[in-house]
Amino acid sequence: MRRKMILGWFVVATLVGCVNLAQAQVRVDIGIHLRTPPQLVAVPSSPVMYAPSVAGNFFFYAGHYYVFRKGVWHMGPRHDGPWAVIEPGFVPRPLLAVPVHYYRMPPREWKRWHAAAAPRWEPAYGRRWEERREGVREERHEAVRR
Repeated sequence: MRRKMILGWFVVATLVGCVNLAQAQVRVDIGIHLRTPPQLVAVPSSPVMYAPSVAGNFFFYAGHYYVFRKGVWHMGPRHDGPWAVIEPGFVPRPLLAVPVHYYRMPPREWKRWHAAAAPRWEPAYGRRWEERREGVREERHEAVRR
């Protein structure tokens, strides 16, 4: 009886520890701390909005907030997080199509790129991103022809 009780407490303590560890891994401090939602401005010809007053690459799309920082995308349900890292394959296409000009703190290598064009995601996101983007362009051209 005593062994079962000790084993039961051990299992409960292990489960509680795992839950706390999982929660700790999900929350990420991205260095942007906002008390109130920032003013958002629409990116022309895009469903994405950006925050020109925030010192960072801060976007809003489809009910979620996104931040691009140090080559990594983060997503949060509110303007103040909690933030989670997004794998490249799960970043919504409209965000990847936002022109360089709308990134308040673009990476250094983007400085020489055309500001009105989308960033060159191929080196970081692989060939599949470029192929998907080309497929979208072809679909749009086909729709226009009809």
